[in-house]
Amino acid sequence: MTTLTSTKTAVAPAPAQVQMFVADSAKLSSSTHLPSLHSLALQILHNLQYQHYWTDLKVHTHSPLTKEPLSRPLVTGLPPQRLYVHPDEQVELLKNADRQRKAAQAAGEKSGLEVKAQPELEWVLPTRLNEQWTLRRLAEVFDDISMVPPQTSAAAQKAPANPWRTTKRVVLATVDTDSTVVYYIMHDGVVKPRQN
Repeated sequence: MTTLTSTKTAVAPAPAQVQMFVADSAKLSSSTHLPSLHSLALQILHNLQYQHYWTDLKVHTHSPLTKEPLSRPLVTGLPPQRLYVHPDEQVELLKNADRQRKAAQAAGEKSGLEVKAQPELEWVLPTRLNEQWTLRRLAEVFDDISMVPPQTSAAAQKAPANPWRTTKRVVLATVDTDSTVVYYIMHDGVVKPRQN
């Protein structure tokens, strides 16, 4: 009697995004912050990556300025498009786009007015809707961060610094109990209003 045995090697499927998210959550025990604050930061990171297509995302637990622990974890990342354009920069971008359009028309090409500002790395402050924020708490966050987040990728390091970025800013990410996330841009100090 002859027996035939076959050996098949089972290949494990790649882990799903949710599994990787849960695995990242396992790192909470090594964090310097409360697990609830760290998991909130991971929830915002996940939302930015998979709902809003941000790249170069990272959770920061220590200040890039003082190397001391932050009051709560912050997220940094690169949005797919610029979130804020300084009013003076907006005027300059419009002038440059108009010059390019006129040059294209003079060369006999049909061209529209194309204004494009390169995306910039942003700080994101994860919060819950039921938290009460004071100016003092916000000032502590601004005191601990740099004007521009630390650059992590080679692509971000090649981008020139924006001369119009003169104040610190964070994107306030507020999560409700139903997991809805709302984003607001907050500046440190007084900022010139945008032109519509």
